[in-house]
Amino acid sequence: MVGITQHKPGEHVNADGVWDLLQNKGKMTVFSLCLLLCADLLDLAVGYLTVTIEPLPPVVVGETVTLKCNFKTDGRLREIVWYRVTDGGTIKQKIFTYDAMFNTNYSHMEDYRRREDLVYQSTVRLPEVRISDNGPYECHVGIYDRATREKVVLASGNVFLTVMSPPNNISVVAENTPAPFSRYQAQNFTLVCTAKGGKPAPSVYFKRDGELIEVISYTQPSANEQGAASAGVRGARPLISRDLDDTKLQRSLSLLDPEGRSARLYTESPQRVHTQGQQAYEPSPATEVIPETVVSREFPRWVHSTDPLYYFSHTHIPQSDGSVVVQARLTWTLNPQLDNDALFSCEVKHPALSMPMQTEVTLAAPKGPKLLMSPTKAKVGDTVRITVQGFQNEVFPEPLFTWTRVGGRLLDGSAEREGKELILERVPAELNGSMYRCTAQNPLGSTDTHTRLIVFENPSMMKNTQNQNNGASRVDVIGLTWMALVLTVTVELT
Repeated sequence: MVGITQHKPGEHVNADGVWDLLQNKGKMTVFSLCLLLCADLLDLAVGYLTVTIEPLPPVVVGETVTLKCNFKTDGRLREIVWYRVTDGGTIKQKIFTYDAMFNTNYSHMEDYRRREDLVYQSTVRLPEVRISDNGPYECHVGIYDRATREKVVLASGNVFLTVMSPPNNISVVAENTPAPFSRYQAQNFTLVCTAKGGKPAPSVYFKRDGELIEVISYTQPSANEQGAASAGVRGARPLISRDLDDTKLQRSLSLLDPEGRSARLYTESPQRVHTQGQQAYEPSPATEVIPETVVSREFPRWVHSTDPLYYFSHTHIPQSDGSVVVQARLTWTLNPQLDNDALFSCEVKHPALSMPMQTEVTLAAPKGPKLLMSPTKAKVGDTVRITVQGFQNEVFPEPLFTWTRVGGRLLDGSAEREGKELILERVPAELNGSMYRCTAQNPLGSTDTHTRLIVFENPSMMKNTQNQNNGASRVDVIGLTWMALVLTVTVELT
């Protein structure tokens, strides 16, 4: 409404109080009355238009969303247009239009597939929403100007559609595998849990034997830090406390002689060394030196702990479709005695899931590899394949396979071969009865399996050999016959 300014600055009076103004001051002019009437007529000609959109709760991929555009007006409706706003508001993509003049509606989707349904003139339904539908939307409403009937008055409202997507794939693998089994040195072991397809990023955590693992969080080193670590500088990964175990340090120092040089380790009974002028040193029962062969070094006691420290880190990798790949790492000092047959599970929580997703692995050393030899009856000259078909148990992580020949080198002259299959090409008869060893190992343990190669005679090769021998004998007979004839002719001539 148009206000009427009084003589005092800053004071306004509306049209309803104009007669009060005339009664109080008596100074209302004809021009002022005309101005007031024109303002009222203009207001009636334009009318009013307000647009509001109800906020939307987050929705899950595949659900149906209804976009409601509520408007109030006393004018004549011209059109309703829905836009999807992209690139931070710089681009507005028209997705649906209702034309009130012709009472028609049509879609503007790029793929020309009708994904919207008109529920009412101002309401649009999007069935089976996708991650790409996430973002702001605007509803523009236009009414005719009452004064000109050609000009359109516009008003708009906006709403943000949040589309969530639960993870569609989770997996657990062991980092840096296959890897050998170490009997004499502690190994850090890392499980990597990967959750793909989640939006927003899900939360990931680990359990051991059904119980939540208490972890120490650390920052995953960047690519530059990892490069520096490979050059001798440690990255951001924390040093596991047992790397600095006092007993390990004491054991290392005990292997040094008084001058700081490495002492000799005896594998048999240690000899007593006497120095002239000095008495032989007899160790007391408390400090008696035990020969190394007596101490079991299969799993050094100073390496392992019944309550290990678990270190946890995670990284978020945004994808082009708006989802996030989450990689969570759990690292600890492996104890083959305690960790064998331990059940580790990775659980993923997400607001789009009613209950967590879960995948699990059981740590296990390989036991009893099953070997298959093809062909089953190898003959001289055949190509023999010895393949690992499986194990007596479920093995995790993936084992490392090493092939050796007992008492000699492999057919190609190498000492050993790695891989799940050993190939012997054109085996000779000399390999008959040879023994081959397959060593399967992972960080939890190692096992050996042997198989013997039996090489049979090859009849086809023997037939070829006989034919060659017969041909040679025939040539010899013919040659002797010709020599006899020549001698006979020579004797007769003489």
